[in-house]
Amino acid sequence: MTDDDIDMLAEDFLACALPKERWTHEAHFATALSLILKRPDIRPERDMPDMIRRYNESVGGVNSDTSGYHETITQASLHMARRLIAGLPDGVTPAAALTALMASPLGNKDWPFTYWSRERLMSVEARRDWVAPDVQPLPA
Repeated sequence: MTDDDIDMLAEDFLACALPKERWTHEAHFATALSLILKRPDIRPERDMPDMIRRYNESVGGVNSDTSGYHETITQASLHMARRLIAGLPDGVTPAAALTALMASPLGNKDWPFTYWSRERLMSVEARRDWVAPDVQPLPA
């Protein structure tokens, strides 16, 4: 994706105009990177939960104990995205950051299972609130 593609994706997400089929693993991270790098008016760790819930509902999804928004995955993804950005050159663009991220273990949608057991991560508690990893800690 180019920087323009990522900007459009993030804006469509924010406007709840992104088709559901485009809300992929890569799109989640592209949006997070764009917001972190280009939107100082948005604090992703605080603001994305409601943004994601609103988006899910706009495409007919339900935010429940078994589907939709997942707090632990969202906060862990933001933590890992920030960690990745910190290791890149100053002024990195969202497209360059996304390329690096997708080439890393984070590019695999199952990356959270490196840190959480499936049972713990898929629990109602982890969907509703932050739950610390039980396999190994997230990198600082």
